[in-house]
Amino acid sequence: MSAVSTVLEHPHHDHRRCADAALSHAEEIARRDGLRFTEQRRSVLEALLASHVPASAYDVIDRLAKDGHRPAPVSVYRALDFLVEHRFAHRIESRNAYVACDRGEECDGAATLFLLCDKCGAAGEASSTDLHALIGAVTGRVGFSPSTPVVEIRGLCAACRTAA
Repeated sequence: MSAVSTVLEHPHHDHRRCADAALSHAEEIARRDGLRFTEQRRSVLEALLASHVPASAYDVIDRLAKDGHRPAPVSVYRALDFLVEHRFAHRIESRNAYVACDRGEECDGAATLFLLCDKCGAAGEASSTDLHALIGAVTGRVGFSPSTPVVEIRGLCAACRTAA
């Protein structure tokens, strides 16, 4: 299993550096793969990168609102679909929310684990090739082909456990 994203791992997490690296990674992949990384898509990703707490589409709209202007929900949903499709962001099903992917090249398509803090709301992300293989074996026995192997685990992050 690869390391869990730094937000749940280190109490002195440098969020600005993390967000800048995630944005640079998305720009690099978009250039490399010839993807249209429009200003709208970039601004939605930046809104997600503002926090490691998963955000609903309407939270993103609120974050992007300026001078009384709010982006249309359909344009935000389209941008979120693009970001999820290209693994620049992930959808947290249990919260009907999205979180930016901050793992760069480590987000490799193996089974993804989301560690969701019940107290502060932060989300950490890790992948596991072992879990991916287990899911493949279990689903293969019944002829099921998983498209998105994701496990969401709720609990308390290290910072919230220490504070308690």
